[in-house]
Amino acid sequence: QKQLVESGGGLVQPGGSLKLSCELSGFTLEGHAIAWFRQAPGKEREAVICISGIGGIMNYAASGKDRFTISWNNAENTVHLQVNDLKAEDTGVYYCAARLPLCSGPAVNYLTWGRGTQVTVSS
Repeated sequence: QKQLVESGGGLVQPGGSLKLSCELSGFTLEGHAIAWFRQAPGKEREAVICISGIGGIMNYAASGKDRFTISWNNAENTVHLQVNDLKAEDTGVYYCAARLPLCSGPAVNYLTWGRGTQVTVSS
């Protein structure tokens, strides 16, 4: 089965950084798109950024522009999300999700999801 496992979340002070990981098993990035979503308590799940097997990157969250960087590590079969200059508004559960074959913003378009990793930004 296709599976995704997120890791790397934690408690960070405002202005800090984290590098999240999304390990793929049962498949690879080729022919797929992997997106990061986040969800704060009481709010809708929203797309942050996505990378496709053909190399395209799509930014969805305006608040993450210039602070969020997505990358693919072929040796690890893992998608990474580097987040810099974290703000309190970035707090939430971060999920990675997969779909065929290209990036898409709506969460409903993704059929394979990880369990999520908690990111808490607080002083």
